[in-house]
Amino acid sequence: MTDEITAQFARVQADEAELVLPRFDLTDVWALGSRMREAAAAAGLPIVIGITLGEARVFHTALPGSSADNDGWLDRKTRVARRYGRSSFGVGLSFRAAGRNFDTDARLDVTQYAAHGGVFPITIEGVGVVGTVGVSGLPQADDHAFVVEQLRAWRADGS
Repeated sequence: MTDEITAQFARVQADEAELVLPRFDLTDVWALGSRMREAAAAAGLPIVIGITLGEARVFHTALPGSSADNDGWLDRKTRVARRYGRSSFGVGLSFRAAGRNFDTDARLDVTQYAAHGGVFPITIEGVGVVGTVGVSGLPQADDHAFVVEQLRAWRADGS
């Protein structure tokens, strides 16, 4: 494991531990998703944004420059976050930190699962993971950072 992977993995674990919410409902979905869309549009980011509660996709939007391929990546990363109960980036880094390769060592269909950055679990304090929030369209570390930044900002606004 390289120092860079170790440091990145530690930061992602800290993100996951920090971003546990007191609640999250459909009103919160709209507020967070809308905030993310506004921020992405203002920055000219070519991404898709998706939020799920349980198995239901409850928010989805695509910005200029994104494509159906981004939707496919978002779906695959969402499956990883749901299956492992942690960020898709964290899952990928955990495999790399252990000297393993997710695509071969997880023994999952790589056409259905992608342990790349961009999808974060929605975890409610005292309840656990209830959904996901994610993006696809940027390099994986940037996808992860955008989601974390938006969750932090949304939470800081008292949401």
